[in-house]
Amino acid sequence: MLKTFLIGIKDLRIAFRDRAALIFMLAAPFALTLGMGLVTGRFNGGSSGLSNIPVVIVNLDHEQLGNTLVELFNSEDLADLVEPTSSADPEAARLLVDDDDAAAAIIIPEGFTRSVIPQAGEQATEAKIEVYANPSRPTSAGVIKAIVDEFISRVDEGSVSGQVSIVKLLRSGRITPQEAQAAGTELTQRLNNDPLDGALAIKLNASTADGEALKFDILAYLAPGMALMFLMYTVSYGGRSILTEKAQGTLPRLLVSPTNSMQILGGKVFGIFLTGAAQMLILIGATTLFFNLKWGDSWGVIVLVLAAVFGATGWGMLITALARTPAQVGSIGSAIMLIFGIMGGSFISIENMPAAVQTFSKITPNAWALNGFTTLGLGGTLADLSTPITALLTMGSILFLASVVLFGKKNLVQK
Repeated sequence: MLKTFLIGIKDLRIAFRDRAALIFMLAAPFALTLGMGLVTGRFNGGSSGLSNIPVVIVNLDHEQLGNTLVELFNSEDLADLVEPTSSADPEAARLLVDDDDAAAAIIIPEGFTRSVIPQAGEQATEAKIEVYANPSRPTSAGVIKAIVDEFISRVDEGSVSGQVSIVKLLRSGRITPQEAQAAGTELTQRLNNDPLDGALAIKLNASTADGEALKFDILAYLAPGMALMFLMYTVSYGGRSILTEKAQGTLPRLLVSPTNSMQILGGKVFGIFLTGAAQMLILIGATTLFFNLKWGDSWGVIVLVLAAVFGATGWGMLITALARTPAQVGSIGSAIMLIFGIMGGSFISIENMPAAVQTFSKITPNAWALNGFTTLGLGGTLADLSTPITALLTMGSILFLASVVLFGKKNLVQK
């Protein structure tokens, strides 16, 4: 164990003595975070993109569900997040989005309520809410879409629950088939009077556990996004050093000493892990100091950083195990860094990507970790991070086991 620890510390020192590596590990993500902050107006008092989001609502329904959605966007819970305006013309609303005067337009079609809650004797017709998004504001438009999706999900839940209730009553014999229509009419009336029964789960944390006022900072999304993207460079840099020492004969010479291959490989992996953790923590400290960025719950940040680095280290080891030369590790690592950065949401919100890309993003440590950092930025705690942390630890474990199988003792000492 001591030998593994010493090898890891040695690799950590070597990494931070390499000026070129320091530029990619620290200077580049810090500079990109600064640039993204300037673009979003974070440093000149402009909107962060996640507060006072301009949205245009066209309510052609004018019935229970359409009015409820309008009331939702005008509620106190969303007062600091969205800035809704009303319009009667769908084309005018879309034009406002095209002119970049709104992040999205919500068009509630005529008959939307009756498509979900048909009146007695009516045939249900399909009517879908349209969210016309502004492509130049992907994050803000994604927030609007998420709110509408949550609303529709609750509406569908209420509709399905009513149907299931009627079926259960029939099966239990509490009502007869002749009474089913009357029971359905009663449930419909209840839904008409209170469509969602106050059950909307869209609420923002307005304060931290200590009572401090909370407002989401766009850098709480951008800074970890940049740091996570360049984390992939760090782990591939560590993997490249393994093949470099192998080519130079350093690793075979280590095996002549009373040090087995698992201690050597474990020490190299530990060094990669330490370097990645140091990179992330330094960037967190720098953005906190220079940008006054609040990352959220301290324990949540620390545990999430360690889990994210563990998951990324697994990818670094797999790349190393598959590559034949240090140059291949560098090329593949750089490509993976960019692909994971884009697919993982470092530049564009995952929710605004095609379904296939959203599915692919699940294999990237970037997406899971960024989800966790966003949760912390919105006032979450360590208890709210069980899903991303579990995913990252599982990812790292699977990839590490695969790399051990591919990168055994024979490959380690072979020149």
